Amino acid sequence: MKPETTNPIAAQLAKGSGVDQQTVARFLAKYLDEWLRIPGTNKRIGLDPILSLFPGIGDAVVSGAGGIILIEALRSGVPFGAFLRMALNMGVNFLLGLMPGAAPFLTAFFKSNTRNLNILLAWQAGQHGAVRKSTLRFFVGLLVLFGMLTGFLVVIWLFYSWLLYSFLKSYGLLPSWL
Repeated sequence: MKPETTNPIAAQLAKGSGVDQQTVARFLAKYLDEWLRIPGTNKRIGLDPILSLFPGIGDAVVSGAGGIILIEALRSGVPFGAFLRMALNMGVNFLLGLMPGAAPFLTAFFKSNTRNLNILLAWQAGQHGAVRKSTLRFFVGLLVLFGMLTGFLVVIWLFYSWLLYSFLKSYGLLPSWL
């Protein structure tokens, strides 16, 4: 039987700071998506739709917190397909948060962090603790996270540049050649 080798970087990450990362992921998913119950219903909302009232800034904060769940998924060694699905959930939530007026409603019901936590927990339950760490998977995952962050910042920049351009053009504050 071939002994299972563990990547030293992944082993160090798995050691962590003594804080149970799964508990942190559950905490974030709860407070971002399920924190308050809407009176008179069984529906719950979290900080995500509240923070989405501040376009761009709130979405960046929520995406950063949701990124912690993605990092836990990397630490757990989820398959790359599942990781991409989790990243897509986070990306969709980010884009929904940029829609003026509808953002709080849309993000309240999409609940990307709860979706991502469910994907992570389902995968971890199927593996029964025998998680194989992969250096390539870890670094490609970090590269995807970095790419997403860069993409989010570019979308925010383009959105606010367009808003500024529209504002200046509507009040005739731009030169005629623009």
